[in-house]
Amino acid sequence: MAQAVEEWYKQMPVITRSYLTAAVLTNIGCTLDIISPHNLYLNPNLVVKQYQFWRLVTNFLYFRKMDLDFMFHMFFLARYCKLLEENSFRGRTADFFYMLLFGATMLTGIVLVGGMIPHLSASFAKIIFLSNSLTFMMVYVWSKQNPFIHMSFLGLFTFTAAYLPWVLLTFSVFVGASPWVDLLGMIAGHAYYFLEDVYPRMTGRRPLRTPSLIKALFADDPVVVARPNVRFAPPPVEELHQD
Repeated sequence: MAQAVEEWYKQMPVITRSYLTAAVLTNIGCTLDIISPHNLYLNPNLVVKQYQFWRLVTNFLYFRKMDLDFMFHMFFLARYCKLLEENSFRGRTADFFYMLLFGATMLTGIVLVGGMIPHLSASFAKIIFLSNSLTFMMVYVWSKQNPFIHMSFLGLFTFTAAYLPWVLLTFSVFVGASPWVDLLGMIAGHAYYFLEDVYPRMTGRRPLRTPSLIKALFADDPVVVARPNVRFAPPPVEELHQD
């Protein structure tokens, strides 16, 4: 069993493995009181006035207490982050990292701007960790890129992947969780999907080109396409006539 888990972990692509490891270690550290969540949450005043810039990153690593909801989000993170990196972004690690950076930046911006709107500031002030939103963004992007895959929810009913975010959002409301966190992930995910997939098809322009600086950080292996085995190719016409 332990060896199987170790092999599963080693086979994860680099971004998925790094994010999952950082999230699990952060939550274990908080559970054991080695790290305080008060030093991790998003606080614009502390970021700007006291230069605690790490909060812009650490608020995406903490998933609250380690309960059933934590296990669900670790599953979503391990599954859909891995599926995106291995399929849609295969051989494009830099582009995948840029997608996460875009999502994290947009989610942070939404919370900061929302906190300035009088009638919404109270609701946005409660959103101090955006880890669930970033995970939900990955689920949304995957569902838009694979809309026709058939899925089952807890064996109760089946649906296509295009409806996966809405099924999960409904489940979150049903168990008493705030829908705002998931909705933010859907907004960020749809913004990325539109700018990366829809808008280029409409205009021929791609606004989300990965900066060369980020590409320099990742040495992607070229995607090798296997050629047909020549042993199964038909013999030349000349050889047929010689017989």
